[in-house]
Amino acid sequence: MSSHDAVPAAPDAAAASAADKRRWIALAIVMTAAFMDLVDATIVNIAIPSIERDLGASFGAIQWITAGYALAFAAGLITGGRLGDIYGRKRLFLFGTAGFTLASALCGFAANQEMLVGSRLLQGAAAAMMVPQVLSIVHVTFPAHERGKVFGMFGAIIGLGAVSGPLLGALLTQWNIAGLEWRPIFLINLPVGVAALILGRRFITESKAPKALRLDLVGVVMVTVALLMLIYPLTRGRELGWPLWGHLMMAGSLLVFAALIAYEKYKTKKDGSPLVELSLFKVKSFAAGIAVQLTFGVVMGIFFLVWTLYMQIGLGWTPLKAGLTGVPFSIAVSTAAGLSVQKLVPRFGRKVLQAGALTMAAGILLYFFEAGRYGTGIHSWQMIPPLVVMGLGMGLIVAPLTDAVLSEVPREHAGSASGLINTTGQMGNALGLGLVSVLFFGSIDEKRLAAFPAETGKAFTEAFQNSLGWAAVVLAGIFLVMFALPAKPKQHLEGGEDAESAAGTDEVEREPVLVS
Repeated sequence: MSSHDAVPAAPDAAAASAADKRRWIALAIVMTAAFMDLVDATIVNIAIPSIERDLGASFGAIQWITAGYALAFAAGLITGGRLGDIYGRKRLFLFGTAGFTLASALCGFAANQEMLVGSRLLQGAAAAMMVPQVLSIVHVTFPAHERGKVFGMFGAIIGLGAVSGPLLGALLTQWNIAGLEWRPIFLINLPVGVAALILGRRFITESKAPKALRLDLVGVVMVTVALLMLIYPLTRGRELGWPLWGHLMMAGSLLVFAALIAYEKYKTKKDGSPLVELSLFKVKSFAAGIAVQLTFGVVMGIFFLVWTLYMQIGLGWTPLKAGLTGVPFSIAVSTAAGLSVQKLVPRFGRKVLQAGALTMAAGILLYFFEAGRYGTGIHSWQMIPPLVVMGLGMGLIVAPLTDAVLSEVPREHAGSASGLINTTGQMGNALGLGLVSVLFFGSIDEKRLAAFPAETGKAFTEAFQNSLGWAAVVLAGIFLVMFALPAKPKQHLEGGEDAESAAGTDEVEREPVLVS
């Protein structure tokens, strides 16, 4: 009898082992795609002088090469998430990855500035189809008790990508491979994208919303218009002298957002297929996490830009030296991200995120002190202590924050929630970049520097300090907002299990969602 019972056990065990292996391979694939996007968002900044020389690009074109990607990306994120819910997250991931790879090739082979600008817009739009599916695929592929570890890996990827872009861009541009100058920064995406397409088609499991949804085209137009009205003036404002129409557009975006909310409520009652699932904001952890994501994005938008300007223009460092200086920061973020979700959050809950905000603020204040003390004579090694402290703080935030935002989100809305998370982060970044014009450039007397260029280093150091002070203030605000997060994520309550493990409710819900 026992031998008879044992017959089906081996195939079942083998099938379970194969399924487990497949999902970890799928995780590696989507994480690689996420890393590719993170790097591409920053890699181009380092290569701007080379692009300007090679294509004879105007300053306006340079602005669009850098900002066009962010604009197309932010405007399409929510739509990309909803399309994944409707047509399948695997399908949209592969579609977005194919578009991103094609756009990267067009960027790399651009014959003039117009072609490069258009290709960057296409690249951002394709990323908006690809990126929301990453968190969605993770959310529906891994059970709640494993997501902490997975999001820890995701946080480490975020930290690595934040600094790797400028470093990789500096290396590829400086090496001038085959005389291609800046072009390899885009062409490097081709083998990565092709591999992601081949492996993703084989190993990623398809998933979609369990009930039929329809694309909300009116919502797509409204959210795109609202985001463009907000982000475009912030991106171009300083270059154009902050014109009145820019302020009117930003104010008008609030009215469009209000109209969008009213329409989405109507759409929900009409057919249950809104673009933005407003019911998500009734989930306390999601609403609070979105608020933290927005304000944290502001800090990131402020810091990374002024840091680059301070090192390369204020201190006169080469792109490679500036990129290498950021390595300790990247290592600290990756280390803290892994520890936070695997060891610290299960025990201390939201206190870990709050400790991260305070730690990052402490690192910023230490950087403020060192920049003032050493002036333009500061060395890379003297920046290591504040960068490590900042990196540890950031790592304690980025990984568990994603977990906290998505922990109580229904699986059928995973794509919409993922799109909202990414869009909020991009909006925060745009707001931070807009504030740079006020906090950094607003404290620099450009006419005086034109007359006395020797004072550039001192002026940029003081502007850097001013920006750091305000970033620390925003982090203090983030610390307070974090009190609205749940004390502990759902899956870390007593016994280490969540509600879905009780009575097997997760299995009832997952079966209609996952499509083999």
